[in-house]
Amino acid sequence: MFRFVKRGAIEYLEAEEISALGFVTHAFCTRQGGVSEGPFSDLNVGDRVGDREEDVRRNLALVGEAFSIREGRLMLMRQIHGNSIRVIDGDSPLPREAPECDGMITDRPGAALGIRTADCVPLFFVDRARRVIGAAHAGWRGVALGMAARMVDALRERFSSRNEDILAVIGPAIGPCCYEVDAPVVAALSSRREAGSFLIPCPEKDRWMLDLALANRLQLLERGLREENIMSAGFCTACRQDLFFSHRAGRGRTGRQLNVLMLRT
Repeated sequence: MFRFVKRGAIEYLEAEEISALGFVTHAFCTRQGGVSEGPFSDLNVGDRVGDREEDVRRNLALVGEAFSIREGRLMLMRQIHGNSIRVIDGDSPLPREAPECDGMITDRPGAALGIRTADCVPLFFVDRARRVIGAAHAGWRGVALGMAARMVDALRERFSSRNEDILAVIGPAIGPCCYEVDAPVVAALSSRREAGSFLIPCPEKDRWMLDLALANRLQLLERGLREENIMSAGFCTACRQDLFFSHRAGRGRTGRQLNVLMLRT
């Protein structure tokens, strides 16, 4: 189950199953509670979308204050729609600048993983036995490159995580009601197993509706995660522009919401 919660002015969505663990802070932030204006109102954390730099910095500071993230401990990625994963474990230093990757994994308490989205899927992973967390960004390119599956593989290989201990959360993303794609996208996805389940043909020739959340869920199931351990928020970012930024619905002129995951100290 999911519920909306507020910390100060910031409203966010959380999965009750993750909150019940007691050692994880997580939030799928909405666009509400920040200082940005116009198409970026309010809580935009995107630094390359045309918003004022000082507003973006203030919004990030507000998130840090709300979730007790120490300065320098919020680790954002320079997301490139790929499948590269950065693992931060043991005594390895925290990155000073946002690394080019679309997934991060850590067992470091107090290190917050941040994903910026505006239609793509934010994915959270929690190994409840070994207390390891991961966050990933997976749009259609990420699905084609097997991003969700690679995150599970990395957890198993680097931390000996077991499938039964991994909880996965699929956050708000554009839904199949609003995400129309063309033939090149379908060609990139057609090699994925179960493509016929998450690609829905449109009456218009060479057009399909893509269900990103389902595509990621099926990839996780293929990797052996249990159905009951995979949670989906079920909110369409394009339908709910009152709550979320949507690149598609905003025709490219919009902000980015922050999705943050952290092991508590």
